[in-house]
Amino acid sequence: MTLKINLSVPHMSGNEEKYIRKAFEDNFVTPLGPNVDNFESNISSYLGENVYTVAMSSGTAAIHIALILCGVERGEDVFCSSSTFVASANPVKYVGANPVFIDCNKKTWNLCPDSLFKAIAYYKDNNLSMPKVLVLVDSLGNPADFEKIESICKDEGIEIISDAAESFGSTYKGKKCGTFGKFGILSFNGNKIITTSGGGALITHSKHEAQRALHLITQAKECAPYYQHAELGYNYRMSNVSAGIGLAQLEVLEDRVSKRREIFKYYKDELKNYPVSFLDLDSSIRSNCWLSSLYIENENVEIEKLRSHLYANGIDSRRYWKPMHLQPLFEGSLFFKAEDIAVSEDLFDHVLCLPSSSSLTEDELAYVCDKIKSFFDNL
Repeated sequence: MTLKINLSVPHMSGNEEKYIRKAFEDNFVTPLGPNVDNFESNISSYLGENVYTVAMSSGTAAIHIALILCGVERGEDVFCSSSTFVASANPVKYVGANPVFIDCNKKTWNLCPDSLFKAIAYYKDNNLSMPKVLVLVDSLGNPADFEKIESICKDEGIEIISDAAESFGSTYKGKKCGTFGKFGILSFNGNKIITTSGGGALITHSKHEAQRALHLITQAKECAPYYQHAELGYNYRMSNVSAGIGLAQLEVLEDRVSKRREIFKYYKDELKNYPVSFLDLDSSIRSNCWLSSLYIENENVEIEKLRSHLYANGIDSRRYWKPMHLQPLFEGSLFFKAEDIAVSEDLFDHVLCLPSSSSLTEDELAYVCDKIKSFFDNL
């Protein structure tokens, strides 16, 4: 059927064509050019001091390169968030390593520090080689508990790759998401807070590592008057056309964050008398509220029935991430949880992501809420 209201769609600023037109006028339609350079520079300026940005073809590519730069080798283990999209874990397989999944907690819906501690204890108790990297995800735009997790990782010598694909524009205790850990990851896929149609970025605090990343994503070409290659490289550079879209999108990033936060508040206020709850956003964080999501408190209500009801009324919605440790692709992978029942599995069974596009009108929001209310009223 034709959906009336989609989950999360691109929202153009109106200036995209200006930058794209300039790229065509200058004949810079390649994976280099002034739009790419300016896009990287503007992201770095937005994120803060001592930040270097390398624009890439996707956030997945950025995670892949980050793992390489961290020295992860074939056969090693890598700690990963289990409640996430598969793109957070696939690059671990790209380098021949093994993802080890960590449960999330009820407070943030992000990686649980206690579960991570339990995983670390397992490696110590069994005299196993400790994973050197944790891929840490900010799910749905909500920052992870960086203070606790960074403390644990620092004690064990574990580097953090901060997957901020969904949390660009969010902050944790005043620090912008994407700047935590050794490397940060951004995504500009079409459904994200801002888009380049497809694309991503690697964030680092080292100019040398930024240059190393750039070398790897441009086929690792050596400095020579002919094509010379001493190591494996990748075709991961962002195009000048896509970066032009990104420049215009960056101009409205804060507006998009503000609107999505308003949408979150609207849902929370409108549905407060129904058997659903929303994340309690701590005052120490500023979530970009990329996807507003409700938790069904009534154990007798099947999440799939609500999703089907909304779909029948032309409303797109999506269940929370099916945990990576339950995916057939990762069958047999280690998984650690602090609770008797895995929180990630409970969220999959009870959480529904609602339409959150920054272009949503109040009439459209009212329509979504009306259909959610009618579902519960007619149980």
